[in-house]
Amino acid sequence: MQVSSANDVKIYNLSAGRSLPEWLSDRKKRMLAKKNAEIRHRIELIQDLEMPVVSTNVAMSRDGQFVMVTGTYKPRVRCYEVSQLSMKFERCFDSDVVTFDILSDDYAKMVFLHCDRYVEFHAAYGRYHRVRIPKFGRDMAYLPASCELYFGCDGAEVYRLSLDQGRFMNPITTEATAVNVCCVNSYHNLVCLGTQEGKVEAFDPRSRSRVGILECALNSVTEDTEVDGMPSVTALTFKDSLTLGVGTATGQVLLFDIRSDKPLLVKDHLYGLPVKKVAFHSDANVVMSMDSKVLKLWNPTSGKAFTSVTPGVDLNDLCLVGNSGLFFMANEGKKVLSYYIPSLGPAPRWCSFLDNLTEELEETHQDTVYDDYKFVTHKELENLGLGHLVGTNLLRAYMHGYFLDIRLYHKAKALVQPFAYDEYRKRKIRDTVEAARKNRVESKLKLPTVNRELAKKLQEAVAAPRKAPKTTLLEDTRFKAIFENPDFEVDPGSEEYRLLNPLVKSLDKRQKNKVAESGIMELLDPVEQNGSSSEEESSDDDRTWTREVKKEHRKIRQEARSTPGVPKMYELKSGVELHGGVLSGKTESVATVKKAAQKLTLAQRLERDNVGTAVGAGGNRMMTFESRRTKVERDREEKVKAHMAERREGLQNICQ
Repeated sequence: MQVSSANDVKIYNLSAGRSLPEWLSDRKKRMLAKKNAEIRHRIELIQDLEMPVVSTNVAMSRDGQFVMVTGTYKPRVRCYEVSQLSMKFERCFDSDVVTFDILSDDYAKMVFLHCDRYVEFHAAYGRYHRVRIPKFGRDMAYLPASCELYFGCDGAEVYRLSLDQGRFMNPITTEATAVNVCCVNSYHNLVCLGTQEGKVEAFDPRSRSRVGILECALNSVTEDTEVDGMPSVTALTFKDSLTLGVGTATGQVLLFDIRSDKPLLVKDHLYGLPVKKVAFHSDANVVMSMDSKVLKLWNPTSGKAFTSVTPGVDLNDLCLVGNSGLFFMANEGKKVLSYYIPSLGPAPRWCSFLDNLTEELEETHQDTVYDDYKFVTHKELENLGLGHLVGTNLLRAYMHGYFLDIRLYHKAKALVQPFAYDEYRKRKIRDTVEAARKNRVESKLKLPTVNRELAKKLQEAVAAPRKAPKTTLLEDTRFKAIFENPDFEVDPGSEEYRLLNPLVKSLDKRQKNKVAESGIMELLDPVEQNGSSSEEESSDDDRTWTREVKKEHRKIRQEARSTPGVPKMYELKSGVELHGGVLSGKTESVATVKKAAQKLTLAQRLERDNVGTAVGAGGNRMMTFESRRTKVERDREEKVKAHMAERREGLQNICQ
């Protein structure tokens, strides 16, 4: 919901906010509502009150239970049931709808005028009949007394279709080249036709003769109006049996008493756009006139503006819900706009929760902020030299001061204090820099799994108050293996680390002392000092480090004595083999074996190694080798070979 105030009148836009796609599941819609406060706090008065692209017409049934909306694309009509706050049904057409009318109290009987000269009659179940009129229709009106439909078309004739007899009656002939709009007075059944030439012709349906004519084009030209072009009649509405509202194509609205040919009031929208709809709110005594840009509400007696609604999209149609403060507007957007103005009247019974909602918003009222005005007290006004403006329309009294136009305020400020802007700019920059320093968040990297203590020390060094290096060991890609590869893990229990640890501790301690002393000395006045004290401190640190290293050496020797004996592992020399726990082979030295191997050729070395390697097409390798056998295995293999040879000889002798 969006709240605005125009002319001190609260206007609630009930269709403001994001619309969720239809293809989203209910679960995703709930998740979006939890994450987004704008979606969670939006108000959907009637579920899916929208069209795929554009909504062209909107109307409400006489019983006030159904809202009918037509739009495109594809051309369709949607019926919404207000008791359920949701859509009841949807029907599609073959062509766009120019206008439609609800013949019954509910949606059971409807008639639609299409842009291709077809007129469709719909019942509760769907399309009932279809008929075509001779010319392209612009508007239509239904006369309940004679059960006839009047069609205003591109021509002088107004065609009459009798729904009782089911045939066309003799048309009404006018003096116009085209009839833009038709209207029937429900009190005395007077038929009024708005023409292209800016006239309103009135006919009595009993005699089909013209009983009067109103010159709207000439009467729309006054001292307070701006007429550019031909003021054709584009909107007609009766308030009661006598008052008629006329809208023109040049943006004027005329109020007539049908007993007189002179208008009671002429209201100009000052936009030069055709007036598409005129409606009367009898309870609030307000006229609502709408063009494609704005909906204006004004007093019918004085013409004084009550308020106005500018949605930001082109408007097509207006539907006032009874005498309440709720109304709908069809527009060139997807959503059908819904507005509620409590000053016009209470909310309808089916959405009475709007009254409670607006009352809660009134309780949490916030002061209005004027972006184009500057609030100044009377003393500040005198300092600016503008005290003589009190009582004029340049100042607006508010509480203990005045609202002054921001442009006038800047001009007066520049004249009184020429360098005020420079001082303000410097102060603003200084405040911004200080705020950035206070709100600065130190970025701490995530500690790695390898060498966590080293990474922690490096982070503390970067966060030191002194100037930190541009690139640290943690960010340098050349040393990233130190914090990723476990082979580079620092073992605190090793002898090397224990011997170096006293030195590292002394360096850290010395660095902390220097930082603390530098922080204290910055608060004091600088004093000349000689270098003897620093030399004495360094010598003391060296003696302390020597004692700690000796202490670590003694600990390592004591641990070595107390540690039980561990079996030692030895590596066999080249050429020596272990068979069944017995060493066999040559015992020459490594140098002798290496020298003998160098004398062999490549083929001999490969044959000696008894290893074969084959490379496949995909780069894979296959290696074949023979394992070394013991003497017992070699003897057994020779016996098997001899036995097989004897058997072969025996078989040969038998065959011979």
